[in-house]
Amino acid sequence: MNAGTPCEHGFRLPAEWEPHEATWLAWPHNSNDWPGKFAAIQWVYADIVRHLQRREIVRLIVADTASEKKVRRVLARSGVEDFSRIEFHCLPTDRSWVRDTGPLFVTDGAEIAATCWRFSAWAKYPNWQRDDRVAGKIARRLGTKLWEPKHNGRRVVLEGGAIDVNGRGTLLTTEECLLSSDTQQRNPGMTRDDYETVFRDYLGATKVLWLGNGIVGDDTHGHVDDLARFVGPRTIVTVVETDSGDPNFEPLQENLRRLRQARDQGGRRFKIVELPMPRPVLFDGCRLPASYANFYIANGLVLVPTFNDPNDRVALATLADLFPSREVVGIHSVDFAWGFGTIHCSTQQQPANAV
Repeated sequence: MNAGTPCEHGFRLPAEWEPHEATWLAWPHNSNDWPGKFAAIQWVYADIVRHLQRREIVRLIVADTASEKKVRRVLARSGVEDFSRIEFHCLPTDRSWVRDTGPLFVTDGAEIAATCWRFSAWAKYPNWQRDDRVAGKIARRLGTKLWEPKHNGRRVVLEGGAIDVNGRGTLLTTEECLLSSDTQQRNPGMTRDDYETVFRDYLGATKVLWLGNGIVGDDTHGHVDDLARFVGPRTIVTVVETDSGDPNFEPLQENLRRLRQARDQGGRRFKIVELPMPRPVLFDGCRLPASYANFYIANGLVLVPTFNDPNDRVALATLADLFPSREVVGIHSVDFAWGFGTIHCSTQQQPANAV
């Protein structure tokens, strides 16, 4: 464990579009996350890996060597021919949402380090103990500097999907996720000011933008990566609902109003770009958290969840305009969303060692 804080050592959390060395994923194995649809999910992951390995190293967490052999067969059947850019890491996990369980990698421009936050299964599920150890195990395997963020002597619970950054000092999050006093409370007693201090010290964020509530069906109780995302230092995309009768309409309008008034770490306004929402995605009487904001930015590539919806085309075109130098690819995510997450939730970037 390193002394001081990352900020004191000149580290910051880079933006997702900055160069990656690798993307981490954890192969799905908990059938309870997709009851009735689990068999389809391995093929979704295989599609994600197939696209990513063309652009950067994929570091894929599997349960053991027997699982690795099975995964290799699935990937080969899915069209993966070159395994030289896929590394297998045997680590026990409870689930496969590595965005929330993996380390948040920070950089000082010459090397990376890991911030390893406490994980409590979104303050909702009882089986989190193996996932809580994933970030530290990854950091030690890589041999990076390691910090476990604390406030008032206690490790801070934070999931990677709860925040997004522009890499210049501004961070996005939501009040519903971090400031709730009665539902899925991550860090009892922590205030807005407490969080902002922790984000400054451990992630280099000097400005925090607080949105309100998340989308209907969000099992995490308000993760920002289903709502609004930085796509440039001063550009934010945010999802909006056009149907005034939809329960998402007013919360997303409120978030849009806040973003239009927001300013960055230098006091400048942002360019706000609207993304549509798909029509409600329902399964087994449950509305799923289907959102185009859950895209993932890789080297030369943006992977976007799609939902067999007319707005798929609008979302893909909008993001293609925002990322003209990257290939924008849709990943069919109707089955995927039954696990209450899609592409961004399942990926975690490891930044390149040096700028």
